[in-house]
Amino acid sequence: MQEQNAWKTNGFLFLLIDLLLLAGSLYSFAVSNIPLAVIGVILFIFVGFGFLVVQPNQGYVLTFFGKYIGSVREDGFYWVNPLATKKKISLRVRNFNSEKIKVNDAEGNPIEIGAVVVWRVIDSAKAVLDMEDVEEFVDIQSETAIRSIASRYPYDSHDKDIESLQGNPDEVSHAMQYELQERLKIAGVEILEARISHLAYAPEIAQAMLRRQQAQAIIAARQKIVEGAMGMVTTVLKDLEAQGVVDLDEERKASMANNLLVALVSDSGTTPVINTGSLYT
Repeated sequence: MQEQNAWKTNGFLFLLIDLLLLAGSLYSFAVSNIPLAVIGVILFIFVGFGFLVVQPNQGYVLTFFGKYIGSVREDGFYWVNPLATKKKISLRVRNFNSEKIKVNDAEGNPIEIGAVVVWRVIDSAKAVLDMEDVEEFVDIQSETAIRSIASRYPYDSHDKDIESLQGNPDEVSHAMQYELQERLKIAGVEILEARISHLAYAPEIAQAMLRRQQAQAIIAARQKIVEGAMGMVTTVLKDLEAQGVVDLDEERKASMANNLLVALVSDSGTTPVINTGSLYT
């Protein structure tokens, strides 16, 4: 089913015609022309069935004896086929706020995830005639897409090359929006935005995973500190040799590197020892 424009015309023109029919019927009754008056009343009622008022961001799907004949989306006052069945549908932007869904992430850890989906109907014919209930369809497909996306990514990752639910929210949102659009295009629905609104480990593993995250964070931080300290030590030794401040043999270079690393990497402040004698005493 594909949306198409239904035939319509100015409603005020037919309102004037309808009022003239009513006036003619009343006049016929007044002059005792009963058959003409009855015909006028029938035509007055028939024309009245064709009036249609369309509010902003609202649409009507018209069917004529079971056949789709078009949709009216433009707001205004119209006159359409009086025998057509009119089904109203909202074209406004709507939100779907999912419940907290329990699912396993890419690493098999149970997590709780929820999302907010912003959507609207762009094809009224598909939404009304191809769907039993478009809102229910969006709800079910959204939860299915959220489960699918959550199972593709780990909850968190310290590796910058690996995308995660917590570390890459924009990329995850784009992936979720794309998957939702693919699932809901048969319903004539456009997905405007899809974002994670709730993300947490399941209660039964929350404490264990928190400790794991802390340990991973400490290891990652230590690695960065050591890498930075090694760079600083290398720079200091090179500068000392280049400027001719002191000439160190390999043993003294190792000793100085050891002392500098201890001072740079240590959690607590170091206490300097001042040597007032020879470098070798």
